[in-house]
Amino acid sequence: MKVFKSIRFIIPLIIFGILIVFLWRGLFLKPNLVPSPLIGKSAPSFQLHQLMEPTLKTSQKDLIGHITLLNVWATWCVACKVEHGFLLKLSNHRDLMLYGLNYKDDATKAKEWLNTLGNPYQMVAFDPTGEVAIDWGVYGTPETFILDKKGIIRHKVIGPLSMEVWEREIQPIIRKLQMEDA
Repeated sequence: MKVFKSIRFIIPLIIFGILIVFLWRGLFLKPNLVPSPLIGKSAPSFQLHQLMEPTLKTSQKDLIGHITLLNVWATWCVACKVEHGFLLKLSNHRDLMLYGLNYKDDATKAKEWLNTLGNPYQMVAFDPTGEVAIDWGVYGTPETFILDKKGIIRHKVIGPLSMEVWEREIQPIIRKLQMEDA
């Protein structure tokens, strides 16, 4: 009987201790580090109209032949506006193609956005329903994919691009891809 009373007080303490350990560990997790099941696989097939030239279509085939950054963005996305200035700087990078995927947006607003803020993209695919973005595993904006010259997805960045993200994540991958082709 005495042992049972002692255990009755110890069990809640043990459970509380385990809960504290899990919560403490959670403080050090990186929520933006969500692995994509598409890493190492070919870009999903798609065919969409181009935003700026709606009579023209684009597909995954246009992502082949060069190192590509595919940036998923929308005008209603606050973080997309934050990263836009960096994308403009990045558009001058001679070693990669910067393509956009406009996600669940209004075409008129998206064109106005690019005409007003500047267009960093070599081409923008227009995905009004978000179906293509779903095939890419996109669940929010902005998200950016790095593809090699064969159209294989090599990395995914969730959240806005910045100089810090560029130097820490993207630039090393681009250097590695350039060395693979040398």
